[in-house]
Amino acid sequence: MVKTRMVGLCMLILAMIAAGCGSTSPTEKTKTLTLWYWNRSLDDGLIKSVEQKFPGIRINAQKIGGDFKSKLKTTLAAGSAGPDIVAFNDWVSELFVSSDRFYDLYDLGAKEIEPDFLDWKWNFGVTPEGTMIALPIDTGPTALFYRADLFREAGLPSDPEDVHKQLGTWESYLDAGKKLQDHFAGKVKMLDNVNNVYTQANAQSDRIYFSKEDEFIGDTPASSMKNAWNLAVKAAQLKLSGNANAFTSEWSAAMNNSSIASFVGAVWMKEVLEEAAPDTSGKWRVARAPGGDGNNGGSFLAIMKTSKYPQEAFKVIRYLQNPDNQIQSYKNLNLFPSAAKALDDPIMKEKEPFFGNQATGEIFSESARNVKPAYFGGKYSNVNGIVGRELTSVALQGKNPDKAWKDAISRIKKELLR
Repeated sequence: MVKTRMVGLCMLILAMIAAGCGSTSPTEKTKTLTLWYWNRSLDDGLIKSVEQKFPGIRINAQKIGGDFKSKLKTTLAAGSAGPDIVAFNDWVSELFVSSDRFYDLYDLGAKEIEPDFLDWKWNFGVTPEGTMIALPIDTGPTALFYRADLFREAGLPSDPEDVHKQLGTWESYLDAGKKLQDHFAGKVKMLDNVNNVYTQANAQSDRIYFSKEDEFIGDTPASSMKNAWNLAVKAAQLKLSGNANAFTSEWSAAMNNSSIASFVGAVWMKEVLEEAAPDTSGKWRVARAPGGDGNNGGSFLAIMKTSKYPQEAFKVIRYLQNPDNQIQSYKNLNLFPSAAKALDDPIMKEKEPFFGNQATGEIFSESARNVKPAYFGGKYSNVNGIVGRELTSVALQGKNPDKAWKDAISRIKKELLR
């Protein structure tokens, strides 16, 4: 009987040990990483695959709605912990002032994968002091979206290569716009709005508002700002604009009813255009942009200093943005790759019915390879907003362009003194 009791006691102890191991092991081994991102900034399916790729890691993915940038900046200002991994949009340079709140990805092994990425996009996430706070996700290479049928009817070239050759400068593009509008007696406008001309012309430059020392250069010959302003003003004076801003019902209607013939935009505008103008399917084409290749938009991933697991977090973002997974994200979400190798994938040669069976991926890939490495500075949004308002006053209210330019420079300098 004693022997039986001893055996039973041993079995009970073993059972308790086994039960204890079963209840504590997962929490001891599993490391949870919280991720902040916004809708369609990352592939949800890809995020879910992280836990299969790294069994010891759990992802607490939080899709943040509303003003994502404000929420992140509020978190930083409050000094609160925040997530382990956080997405940035193209306003990454605004967070350089808070670079001490993020891990330097170079310290975590980013140098190993730097050759995989487009140089200019990689450098967007590196501060002037050389700290890398953000790993690239996608890019926004730009091109000319145009109605081949309207161009052809107006006597303009309609093949993408011919359009690029004959309308390769902003000046030739604007002159072609005058010819097109004369043909259609003003019922069709060449472009959507003059502010977009200004934005896209600046996007083709490597020196816009600030030097890397954060000195304002917009009123000097070294900057593209005045040239971009002059182009936008010329477009306004020639009345080439339909005065329709993207993401508005007016813009969608203008595209769908064929009252606007073209616009320069980033690759992500393909999806916007397809949703806005379904009745024009097959009539659009894409050519290299007048004035040169540029970039508008594109996101990043960063790791906050409050994370307890920076090495694990880096493994995750490295996995999410490897070339193969970037191709997958392009297929699923139209996130155009920042990995150079991904630009050579056969998917870039796939024909697209909306664009008359043109493989627009080839155009945008070539644009992405030739973007200039610009520096935006922490006050880019403030300055750009001031200029945008003055341009709008020229286009819609007839304000004298010289007066508007002087007012813009004056207000910018006051803003920068604050």
